[in-house]
Amino acid sequence: MEFLYGGLPFWSFALACAVTLFAGFVKGAVGFAMPLILISAFSSFMPPETALAALILSVLSTNLHQSLRFGLGLAWASAVKYWRVIAMTCLGIVISAPFVVYLPHRLLFGLLGVPVMGFALMQLSGWKPVIQQRHRNPAEYGLGLIGGLYGGISGVWGPPVIVYLLAMNTEKTEMVRVLGVVFMIGALVLTGAHLGSGVLNAVTLPFSAALILPAALGLWLGLQMQDRMDGERFRRWTLLVLIVIALNLIRRAVFG
Repeated sequence: MEFLYGGLPFWSFALACAVTLFAGFVKGAVGFAMPLILISAFSSFMPPETALAALILSVLSTNLHQSLRFGLGLAWASAVKYWRVIAMTCLGIVISAPFVVYLPHRLLFGLLGVPVMGFALMQLSGWKPVIQQRHRNPAEYGLGLIGGLYGGISGVWGPPVIVYLLAMNTEKTEMVRVLGVVFMIGALVLTGAHLGSGVLNAVTLPFSAALILPAALGLWLGLQMQDRMDGERFRRWTLLVLIVIALNLIRRAVFG
């Protein structure tokens, strides 16, 4: 069974399964946050490149389910409607993935965490920004690219896309589906990019695959909660999770 452990001791594998179960639950409940929970927790007890490899296949599989939960037709419609975000996210991942071992992560975490925190706090205080229709295309291009550039390095590309969807006041079911489509396509690109970069290899690939099962169980449990939430409650929980994510990003920027 040692081939499942990614070169780590058994206790690390067991802890990784528990963390993945929890991350899957959060993703099922609000539609995102899984990669950041995983990369944050995994990095505390395994090397950064192993942590990145470990999350890739569980993130890919849960996003596949999330995007197709309401049918292929609706998933395709969301992909067409938000193709700019998707295309720029993929471009950003491809550009940044080869630099995963070179760029200063602490600076990047700070540059992402501070504005996400500010946005979420302002939203919770009652401020609701509106993106005018004439500004929609530039916003999609810009936020998609920013998310992709971060994603190729850290495996986390959701916050800029979530900020955009909240600013567009996207309905709960559509928001979750769009996030699933964006994340799924981004995860496919991330998987291919890191098969090429060597992050996913003969040691880390089986480890990453072994985490699919706890991720699926956590996702199923979280979906039961999501189905019980109305739109306003879902929005509030989304913002609270964003704040937790931003705090963790800022913590990593300050303390490493």
